[in-house]
Amino acid sequence: QVQLVESGGGLVHPGGSLRLSCACSGTIMHIFRMGWYRQAPGKERELVAYITSDGLTNYADSVKGRFTISRDIAKNTVYLQMTNLTPEDTAVYSCHLGTGTNNWGQGTQVTVSS
Repeated sequence: QVQLVESGGGLVHPGGSLRLSCACSGTIMHIFRMGWYRQAPGKERELVAYITSDGLTNYADSVKGRFTISRDIAKNTVYLQMTNLTPEDTAVYSCHLGTGTNNWGQGTQVTVSS
């Protein structure tokens, strides 16, 4: 059974940084596409970034140049490094494994506020 566990969220001031982690168990993560999504209150869930099995990455326009997705194959973990955070980045961030699957983590709250 696939399990995804996110960590690293919290409260940060505007301009600050956070690194989210998503630890995967039950499967070999890097053979799948791994994505980070976020959902802000009252808004639809949106794709933030993903990394393919080949290591290619893609980002939403709103986070390009500020966020970086990466993975540690040995640790079976994917990361989201977030810099220059703004209040508009406040959301619950969740990781997702695969394409069209229901493999989601429980989410971690990121709050950007002064």
